[in-house]
Parts: sequence; structure tokens; C-alpha cells
Amino acid sequence: MSGHSKWATIKRKKAAIDSKRSQAFAKYIKAIEVAARNGGADPDGNPTLFDAIAKAKKNSVPGDNIDRALKRASGAEAGSANWETIMYEGYGPGGVALLIECLSDNRNRAASEVRVAVTRNGGTMADPGSVAYLFHRRGVIVVRKNQGSVVLSEDSLLEIVLDAGAEEINDLGENFEIVSAPENLVPIRESLQRAHIDYESADSSFLPTVSVPVVGEIAKNVITLVDAIEELDDVQNVYGNFDISDEVLASLT
Repeated sequence: MSGHSKWATIKRKKAAIDSKRSQAFAKYIKAIEVAARNGGADPDGNPTLFDAIAKAKKNSVPGDNIDRALKRASGAEAGSANWETIMYEGYGPGGVALLIECLSDNRNRAASEVRVAVTRNGGTMADPGSVAYLFHRRGVIVVRKNQGSVVLSEDSLLEIVLDAGAEEINDLGENFEIVSAPENLVPIRESLQRAHIDYESADSSFLPTVSVPVVGEIAKNVITLVDAIEELDDVQNVYGNFDISDEVLASLT
């Protein structure tokens, strides 16, 4: 199991009990607004919006918040910001590489806040392109093993998604992670829906091509750094190439 996969699982568990739920809600709403503005406010004709709404609902974002985001994106309601996607690159303790994805209406503010969070927590900023080559964009769908009356096996799930373009399935403990080319994200999601398989999330993500094992104090410092970056309002996602063992993760969480 990749470090990305294990840390993503931990983050999902943390989000379920996060006292800063309103901050998490704001990130989901921002993603919905941007997806609707870029591809239209009809989720049936906009797969990115469909997945953004599904993710928000999975994380208990109120329906009224979602509706208002769609209205702002369509111009039916005032208050929409000019969100811009910005990528920053950096290094963390132990030489781990970080990609930091922001959605911001103020590029200068985002750059300043990211730099402060990184440098104050043992990291350094990197020049554009010096880290990005260590990652590739992939489609990532997370599926619960326990589907109520059915417990999915890896083989049964593979039969459902292989023809739709799935490249690998990772066992995350309570969940499976399906990895594919980004363009196969929607076909795989639709295959799951036809098979009445519930999924936790479907995202276009950045996965590392090479992982760096981290242990002990370095692992703790890496997670502290990632947490500090993710707390920033402008930050949507943090991707890293660190690999932390199950035992170390258990001791830290």
C-alpha cells in the first residue's frame, strides 16, 4: 500500500471527527463552485461537478450550502469569487516532495501563507518543476469493502472495473482504492453505479512515481507539516511522496 493511500485513509477518518468541520465544508463548497463555473451547473452533464457534489454529501455538507454554491457559479446569486487554481512545490523533513494545490482569489495571499506554513514547520519551498515531475495525475476512487449485505473482495471489484480502465486496486483495510488514468475516472465510477456499488470518493489526484520511506521523528514532523498546510483556507489538497508504515501511522494517530 502506498504512503499516499495510507495517509489519505487517515485523513478521511480525521475529517469525520474534525472539530474544524466548517473549514472542511468551505473547501468542498469551493470545489463545487469552481467545477460548476468551468463545466456548467448541471451535474449530469458535468462529471467533475457530479463528483464534487457527491464528495460534499458524503462528508455531510448541508444541501442548502451546495445549492447556494451552484447559484453563485451560475450567477443566480451574488457573492461568487474569482477562484484560481495555483500549484506550489516544496520539500519536507527527510527530503519528501510536496505538491500543494490551492484554490484562491488572491495569489499573493496564498503564496505568503503557504510559504510561512512550510518554512515554520521544517520544510522549504521549491522552484516550479523541481518537484512536480515526481508525481503523475491519476484517477482515484475509494470504495468501501462492506456494502451492507455484501462484502467486496478484490477479485469481485476488479471484474466490475477492469474493462472500464482500472489499472490497479490497493487494499486500504476498510476500503479499496482504484487507480486509473484520469480519463477513465468517469467510466469506472459509472461501472460501480451500474453494479450498485457505493463509493466514498472519486477524484483526479496526484500520485508519486517514487515514494520515500520515513520513520520515527521524521514521520511525525512530515505529518505535522502536512497538517499545517492543509489548515490554510486557500489549500485544497496536499500531495506527498512519503511512505509511512502502518505501525508508525498507528503510533502517531
